[in-house]
Amino acid sequence: MSNMTMINTRLGRVQGFRQGNANMFLGVRYGEPPVGPRRFLPATMTDGWSGTHDATQYGDRAMQNPGTLIDRQQVADQMSEDCLNLNIAAPAIAQTSPPTNTYRPVLLWIHGGGFIGGSANEYDASVLAQQGNMVIVTVNYRLGTLGLLDLSAHGTQYQGSSSNTVRDLVLALQWIQDNIHDYGGCSDNVTIAGESSGATLVLTLLATPSADGLYHKAIANSPTCAYMRATDPTPKWAAKLNIERSAFADTLLAMSAQEIIDLGWRYRVEVDGTVVTRTTYEAITDRGANGVPLLIGSNLNEGTLYTQGRDDPQEHYPHLNASLVQEMLCGGDPTHYLKRFKETYPQATPGKIHEMIWTDMFRRTATTAAALASQAGVGGWLYRFDLPANLPGFERYGATHSCEIPFTFNTFDNPSTQAHTFHDRNSPSVRDIALKWSTLVINFCSHGVPRADGVPDWPRYESDGRRCLVVGDHFEVVSDPDRLHRSMWNG
Repeated sequence: MSNMTMINTRLGRVQGFRQGNANMFLGVRYGEPPVGPRRFLPATMTDGWSGTHDATQYGDRAMQNPGTLIDRQQVADQMSEDCLNLNIAAPAIAQTSPPTNTYRPVLLWIHGGGFIGGSANEYDASVLAQQGNMVIVTVNYRLGTLGLLDLSAHGTQYQGSSSNTVRDLVLALQWIQDNIHDYGGCSDNVTIAGESSGATLVLTLLATPSADGLYHKAIANSPTCAYMRATDPTPKWAAKLNIERSAFADTLLAMSAQEIIDLGWRYRVEVDGTVVTRTTYEAITDRGANGVPLLIGSNLNEGTLYTQGRDDPQEHYPHLNASLVQEMLCGGDPTHYLKRFKETYPQATPGKIHEMIWTDMFRRTATTAAALASQAGVGGWLYRFDLPANLPGFERYGATHSCEIPFTFNTFDNPSTQAHTFHDRNSPSVRDIALKWSTLVINFCSHGVPRADGVPDWPRYESDGRRCLVVGDHFEVVSDPDRLHRSMWNG
């Protein structure tokens, strides 16, 4: 590979490469492999390496079954339990440790994938790093059973094991504090950001005391909220494995990683009381002025990604609808919302109902968290991304779940990128929206306030005016755009 870049770091020499106007360092280890007897235990920080670390190839993604909804780049990576690595994109002029006054803001991006899929390797951060004069870090972490299984009943060593995914992210933040200056980043100006389950993990970190002080701002695109689990699922799973519950942990330790993934168990992040000590909403309120500014929002047609933009009924929709509403209400009873929904949309097809409930699940979380952050005094900025897909074959999706990601990274400005998009990268209007949106993100990360030329002043989302930035073919501040659905959420 041409344009190699070599730097000396606290952990050893690292060889990366130049991509456009950014230096790229891929597959940099931050944690020791959580394998063997350490499979369900907290990961430990890496001690470094001897010789030169080859950071020109992606590290392994976390164990997962193929078939995540979208592979954002067609990358030829592998997967394994040894997945605690990250990718770094830095402006090319930041390739050696600069003087203190030139350290750059840092953005830690947490990938989505429903807690069972996805990878840091799917994101092209080279444009955003150079455009924003920032250091961008994308992080791999444990998924599914290997990151979120509660084994606390099987020994004190497993206390908090249902939040090992969160612990991995805290470890990555600690690594950034100790090492990011070697890549030109400022450890005193770190923003955590993510989309979908990655955004949920951002909100979960707000409720994780061990992460306090390791980041300074937060961005959450289409999140849900962690809450207390109602029941322990492990007895049911032990029964499915036809084993005694007392043998559950030892059985899983003896299985291969692929055998565990093949079980197909699904998870969400939870308030475990050890790592994650309260809900996001409680944490934002409790922390008050000691919290962090929050930029948060959702997309107009989130649910079309799950219905494929079709109205056809599916047998599982009624059961899944109730589950989604319960998730939206943080474990609350879905009965009232579903009743109000049917009264409000009596002619809606089953597919359309399912689509809108998916959308509401993300939107209620964003709206609630933004209002609480503003009430706490740190500021919450709410957006809604309305720009519909215009790439041939994707028009029926509208402004679907995850479609804003290429705008955040402004990958439209990299003609060689393989990043997935629902929008035509050759459209001047799409490229203009992407430049302005990514500039808003950059200024929020750098200065704590989202501003960009050509975009109206974006006020905090306060309970009196409920002003939200709507991103369509232009930018517009709208008061309470979701008034009707908000009455159903809170009724």
